[in-house]
Amino acid sequence: MAEAVRKAGRKRDATGMSRHLTVRLSDAEYLAVQDAALAAGMTASAFFRSLTLEGAGVRPVFNDEDRTILSILHEDMRKIGVNLNQVARSLNAGRVVDAGEVKIALRNVERIADATRHELRHASIRAGNSRRGAV
Repeated sequence: MAEAVRKAGRKRDATGMSRHLTVRLSDAEYLAVQDAALAAGMTASAFFRSLTLEGAGVRPVFNDEDRTILSILHEDMRKIGVNLNQVARSLNAGRVVDAGEVKIALRNVERIADATRHELRHASIRAGNSRRGAV
């Protein structure tokens, strides 16, 4: 059987993006966007898309530093989860668990959750400032 014929409509590229948004800019604005994209190591399209999605609250765009920090926090949370699972297994098996051990594990969960909230809250602020060249 022949390959199915695609219905007429929007073509999708390899990224799955099919929608276009047209924006009009002055020459000076266009050059500013181009320069900022170049400074960020991005194409103008990717730069504009990242700012638009961040500004709309759809998706934060993380830089390498953000990814490193989040990776460290993720690993810390994984280790805490392993400790909590050990405590739960001990309790389910009827063994006595030191209350101090449980308190330490719960404090660690709160600490990592707070750090993750802080990092996510400030990631988009830092990204926007760095793209604008602000300190």
